[in-house]
Amino acid sequence: MKIGMVTKSMFFDTAKVKKAVSSGTRKVLSKFGAFVRTAARHSIRKRKAVSEPGQPPSSHVGLLRKLIYFGYDPTRRSVVIGPTPLHGTAEAPPLLEYGGRARRRGRKGRNVITSYRARPFMGPAFEREKPKLPAMWRDSVR
Repeated sequence: MKIGMVTKSMFFDTAKVKKAVSSGTRKVLSKFGAFVRTAARHSIRKRKAVSEPGQPPSSHVGLLRKLIYFGYDPTRRSVVIGPTPLHGTAEAPPLLEYGGRARRRGRKGRNVITSYRARPFMGPAFEREKPKLPAMWRDSVR
């Protein structure tokens, strides 16, 4: 009788389980990141008018919508979703999302401090997609 074989088949293969969990996590979080990115892009309307404070920003050129990306971070097992900073506009996305003050050049080269009211687009997109997350996790580890 082969006792060693019977005993081994009754336990999990740790490496195989870890690999399945890691793969499932990557797939679910990547899919969630894509959903949030799409929701954020769709909330930004392309128009000439300025959006109201508290509403998603208007895109006059279309650049903000194009710069929203997501990426899975395997070391932290998380997903990062949001706009990438463009040279010279690194402070614009956080100002749009949270509001605040920024310094800019005014007439005759003088520094002018301007206050911006929040026009969130990433936070509401995240909250809108968050209820779908439990269904994505269901049967993700195989």
